[in-house]
Amino acid sequence: MSRLVLDHVAKRYGDFHAVRDVTLDVADGEFVVLLGPSGCGKTTTLRMIAGFIAPTAGSIQLGTRDVTALPPWKRNTGLVFQSYALFPHLTVAQNVAFGLEMRKLGKADVASRVSEALKLVRLDHLGERLPRQLSGGQQQRVALARALAVRPDVLLLDEPLSNLDAKLRQEVRVEIRELQRQLGLTTVMVTHDQEEALTMADRLVVMNEGSVRQIGSQRDLYERPADRFVAGFVGRGTFLTGRVEAPGRFRTEGGLALRCAGDAVGSAVLALRPERLEIGATPLAGLDNSLPGTVEFVSYLGAASDVHVRLSPSDRVIVQLANRGDGFEPEVGAPVHVGWPAAAARLFPTTGEVQGP
Repeated sequence: MSRLVLDHVAKRYGDFHAVRDVTLDVADGEFVVLLGPSGCGKTTTLRMIAGFIAPTAGSIQLGTRDVTALPPWKRNTGLVFQSYALFPHLTVAQNVAFGLEMRKLGKADVASRVSEALKLVRLDHLGERLPRQLSGGQQQRVALARALAVRPDVLLLDEPLSNLDAKLRQEVRVEIRELQRQLGLTTVMVTHDQEEALTMADRLVVMNEGSVRQIGSQRDLYERPADRFVAGFVGRGTFLTGRVEAPGRFRTEGGLALRCAGDAVGSAVLALRPERLEIGATPLAGLDNSLPGTVEFVSYLGAASDVHVRLSPSDRVIVQLANRGDGFEPEVGAPVHVGWPAAAARLFPTTGEVQGP
């Protein structure tokens, strides 16, 4: 296991900047997730770490070695592909053995490591099956076992759960996280699924348009997003466009007058998390903001409901309401009041400077 350091790494294809000046320090045994939309540069970054893509600029260090110019087979990384990339004509055991044989290990060592890796993923009883005889979750674990068998210095996961159904995805991500902790593996995973990222990571790296927008813990990024993009990508929120007219006073484009925590006058976006808002049939006392509105849509999610409330022709908010079975249950078309304290919102001025707690 090793520390991984990316120092001002970049990748260009002609005039197109796929990755721009990425600097990242992953501690020994840390689980870091690269999170962002399709085309943001996260997979390109992962493939540069693996050695499948050469960086245009910058350096990559793994442990004490500069591996920037080394081919993949000399880096001792384990990569789990999004498609799993299992050989259909080889058995489970033969698939797991493939990387070891390419490293020219002896037969006894190969057999020992294959057995060890399959036991780690609880598939030691399926070594003689072919990939087509396995479920999606089992195929994913075979790909993971193949990566672990080489005893990598760093484990790389390229959207490894995207081909699984929702329930299985939840189960397997817990298995991967527990296994990573058990082995103390330095791990970098790529995903566009924020729930996966929030569940699995020690730290998140949010990327967009080839650049790193923010690095931090789940709480850092959710509670203190650096900009409008991070606030919208990590977690859910309502964004009201308008202007800070005076310290503590915000007016939306739809004409709503709100109390806010910012004091820099100018155009801004006010961000609200659904769980920070309150809703009731009557005006809400003790809050800085309490506004009348009309329920437009209710989405039942089991443990909670998302209530979409129209506050003005241009302004709508989403309120997360816990389903306790004995509380207020608004219906579509019902008049309601929505409220929140000024400190519950964050302001993102058009200059990019963050205001609010």
